Amino acid sequence: MTDPVVIVGMAVEAPGGVDSAPGFWSLLAEQREALGPFPTDRGWPVRDIIDGSRRDGFKPVHDLGGFLTDAASFDPEFFGISPREAVAMDPQQRVALRVAWRAVENAGINPDELAGHDVGCYVGASVTRFGPDLSDYTDQTGHLITGTALGVISGRIAYTLDLAGPALTIDASCASALVALNTAVTAIVAGECDLALAGGVCVMNSPGFFVEFAKQHALSDDGRCRPYSAHASGTVWAEGAGMFLLQRRSAALRDGRTILGEIRAGAVNQDGRTTGLTAPSETAQVRLFRRALDRAGLTPDQVGMVEGHGTGTVLGDRTELHSLSRTYGATTPRRGPLLGSVKSNVGHSQAAAGALGLAKVLVSAQHAAVPPTLHVDEPSREIDWEAQGLRLADKLTPWVAAGGYRVGAVTAFGMSGTNSHLIVAVPE
Repeated sequence: MTDPVVIVGMAVEAPGGVDSAPGFWSLLAEQREALGPFPTDRGWPVRDIIDGSRRDGFKPVHDLGGFLTDAASFDPEFFGISPREAVAMDPQQRVALRVAWRAVENAGINPDELAGHDVGCYVGASVTRFGPDLSDYTDQTGHLITGTALGVISGRIAYTLDLAGPALTIDASCASALVALNTAVTAIVAGECDLALAGGVCVMNSPGFFVEFAKQHALSDDGRCRPYSAHASGTVWAEGAGMFLLQRRSAALRDGRTILGEIRAGAVNQDGRTTGLTAPSETAQVRLFRRALDRAGLTPDQVGMVEGHGTGTVLGDRTELHSLSRTYGATTPRRGPLLGSVKSNVGHSQAAAGALGLAKVLVSAQHAAVPPTLHVDEPSREIDWEAQGLRLADKLTPWVAAGGYRVGAVTAFGMSGTNSHLIVAVPE
């Protein structure tokens, strides 16, 4: 692409009190785990959840997860929202709105200057139940429909900033954020908008995902996420948000923007029929990776870092490692890309996972180093790492640029079968 789409602004919120890109890098570089006990201010029956999982023979639920410290914090008047309406707003709307605002400011733009312009908004999010039932007359706000509708997450941002481009909330389960980013790039290339906010958000309004995955025996045995480890036993749920401001490179240079990364290509596909609705497809993943590489005009050896989906589930990690070895693995004496997963630090942030993965690639490239994946005393035995040319990032490793760029790839797979991959090049 002669005039690629670039990233000119970024904002991120992650467990461990992270509310900025520098804070996110510190968490990664210092090899910290940001998991903590279940929040006590959401009315969750924590003791019942933990005891019930053990009593009923399910996978044990541990009092650990990746939770946003300030998920409930919100200044409605700053955004022109009445306190009465704010009470009825899904926290995902609140978090997405403030992260979008920061992403615009990070680009050096006064958010008020976007009013009336063709700016798109693409947010990956999934339903997490919030508030009373709509038929419950005890709710007196009259704002529950707009406060809880999934489509209003992007619409709220567009309304607040007075954006005139498309506004879409995309639910592709755990691939939502990365699909939203791919969709935003396509929209800019097609001329539907000049700039676009794109990313994802996840705030858990109930402990339902923990309970459901306990029933499916898919939670981690000890409450820690161990992607690509021989001792991986399941995932750990988390929250997070990441938003990026996108623009054509020529326009970014014209406007004097700092280019954080250049999106070389992306791809989205579907598993189709597998052994089960949520079971991944190695064939689909290989096709996805190859399509993105072909569109980018890159060979696998030009990619220095792959931020994988890596949830710590046995089947998921095994399938991904095999598909990665067939595409990014070394076929010559060269060494393959460094592979990692931020989920070892913060847990699996579901719809926002791809946004945190992209943020990790960007801050890693900016600091010329790939942070380690935690909790991997012994890498998975599902592949021969040396023979198949993949390298697991097990320590803070220098990332050497090639041709003036550091090229990284991000992956997100949804339990719905939707897969997404994005390749980004960060200038030195």
